[in-house]
Amino acid sequence: MEEPIQELAPRISDCLKVIYDMQERGHKVSTSAVSERLGVSDATVTMLFKDFAAAGWVEHTLYRGVHLTPLGERKAKEVIRHHRLLELYLARELSYSWAKVHAAADKLEPVISEEFEDKLDALLGYPTVDPHGDPIPSKDGVIVLRKGCTLPQLREGQAALILRVNDQDPEKLRYLGQLGLYPETRMELVRRAPFGGPLHIRVGEKSRQVEHVIGPELAEHIIVTPIEAGELANK
Repeated sequence: MEEPIQELAPRISDCLKVIYDMQERGHKVSTSAVSERLGVSDATVTMLFKDFAAAGWVEHTLYRGVHLTPLGERKAKEVIRHHRLLELYLARELSYSWAKVHAAADKLEPVISEEFEDKLDALLGYPTVDPHGDPIPSKDGVIVLRKGCTLPQLREGQAALILRVNDQDPEKLRYLGQLGLYPETRMELVRRAPFGGPLHIRVGEKSRQVEHVIGPELAEHIIVTPIEAGELANK
């Protein structure tokens, strides 16, 4: 399986993306979790894992599932780079909603050449994040990481900038879009209801803030970086 990523079977590239995505987010990469994400049987994923292990792409750790080797991570980053560049192109240049870019990029990803990828990268200004705030690996596999915390980890009254939304579910993304919770948007945690209740937030710049209520489970998918008091004074 040393062929260029454009020649990989879609199921192989999809599985690589899922493993990378789960590993990147600190989730256990188990057979059942991957099969659920891909919509295939456990037996299919087990065979893919065996093929990946034979190719030197993954290693299996007892009770912790598989994890990518340096070789597997490099291959996965190639696939991820194609995918996230396409997502950004579709959103920025063709006005696709961020809820639709993932599925559309999945279809286009296997057919673009390395030359096309390079031209896309240049056209977009060598971006480092996609429409969801997910990092785009550079040509040589370098990723610019931006540290943050989940929305529920903010203190009451604390303002923050949204960095990333860790969910590809179209319905959830459409809903978050209706609330204006896009990457690079300012928001503030106003208060949290007791006993795991909903979070009351304000979204937008101070002069145009809108208040919303969001459940804590969905809020866990929103990664933010707190805005310091000094920065607030300049807003």
